[in-house]
Amino acid sequence: VTGFDLWGAVVATGVVCTFYCTLGGLKAVVWTDVFQVGIMIAGFSSVIIRAVVVQEGIGRIVNDSYYGGRLNFWDFNPNPLQRHTFWTIVIGGTFTWTSIYGINQSQVQRYIACKSRFHAKMSLYINLLGLWAILACAVLCGLALYSIYKDCDPWMAKQVSALDQLMPYLVLDILHDFPGMPGLFVASAYSGTLSTVSSSINALAAVTVEDLIRPYFRSLSEKKLSWISMGMSLFYGGVCIGMAALASLLGTLLQAALSIFGMVGGPLLGLFALGILCSFANEIGAFVGLVTGFVISLWVGIGSQIYPPLPERTKPLYLSTAGCNISSENLMTTENPLTTVFNTPTAERPALADSWYSLSYLYFSTLGTLITVVVGIIISLLTGGLKQNTDRKFLLTKEDFLSNFSRSKSETKVEVLDSKRFTVAAEGTDNPAFSHIEMDVASDKNKVNGLHI
Repeated sequence: VTGFDLWGAVVATGVVCTFYCTLGGLKAVVWTDVFQVGIMIAGFSSVIIRAVVVQEGIGRIVNDSYYGGRLNFWDFNPNPLQRHTFWTIVIGGTFTWTSIYGINQSQVQRYIACKSRFHAKMSLYINLLGLWAILACAVLCGLALYSIYKDCDPWMAKQVSALDQLMPYLVLDILHDFPGMPGLFVASAYSGTLSTVSSSINALAAVTVEDLIRPYFRSLSEKKLSWISMGMSLFYGGVCIGMAALASLLGTLLQAALSIFGMVGGPLLGLFALGILCSFANEIGAFVGLVTGFVISLWVGIGSQIYPPLPERTKPLYLSTAGCNISSENLMTTENPLTTVFNTPTAERPALADSWYSLSYLYFSTLGTLITVVVGIIISLLTGGLKQNTDRKFLLTKEDFLSNFSRSKSETKVEVLDSKRFTVAAEGTDNPAFSHIEMDVASDKNKVNGLHI
């Protein structure tokens, strides 16, 4: 649609991400994300403003979307096989986003990089506002897309070859008379890609060095570890470029991303939930539960790709070409557009295809979490979990819940190397790994056992 070569864009994105991740590390990732968010908002805003002008008001966009069936908030069908309902979005979305923000390495790495727990909480609340803004802009762009093309759908009219090309098609259509504006939207799309890929590359490199190399090669100096980390960034950058080939086989990009997050993040969320909520959980139960959760999640996830759900489950919305000036032989059928290259004829579908494999992709994370927790509990009880000694200081307390929206009393004291307690400032407990050098406070004063307070 834009005239860019697909693989040229993929390789360019991978090279740029790998370059600044290798040289700048987490600091480069965070600061580039700050600027990229601004570019994303600007790109979305340009499309929304122009679409409102073209449609002569936002009221017409909302009205077209409502009567076209695009605004459906009240589908309370409890059937988990239904693709999108109120319950799949609320329940499945809760588990998916909890795994992304709760146990995802690229997120946890940023929490640890904050000066204190209070600062980490504040960063999450600020992130929430940014996420709301991005989602609101994405929804408005989608509604504008439907309102403008409700009588002549570009995908049905073969103007685009994939559903993910609809948005660039709209941008080139309504902003072609404004030099630089289509480029701004392309930059916003690249910003989202760079932000996601760079976070993943940096997180993978950090985990590899800290968990797989440092514990087993203790003689390595910090300088050598730094060079190894850069090498890992280069390696994982290449892997990300290679994995882009698989992404083209997974159908719609958003659905594929959420499916992968669910299949991988669900069992990991279940592992952490098991350890947090069940004091009797042991390593055997945790390991068996995690493996079982992964196997079940991958089973249903891969099965749903090989045997996509039938249209009665996905409920594809009506797409019209009545307003198109094209011949009837160019029109495509009204079959479900959300199919993949793995589509198999209905006659060959096994019995599980219309039940187990038709589970909503938003429930992949929920399924993985519940399977991991349930299996982990059972195995832990069978292997003597109740007989193990548990230190009560590691158990949940009411302060752990009450501290979510305030500075808890437990944050005003920390344990230092000599086990003596001391009072710190109200902003929270200092992270010993936090670097004060750039804040010009790296002096010998205000130190306890070598740690800044």
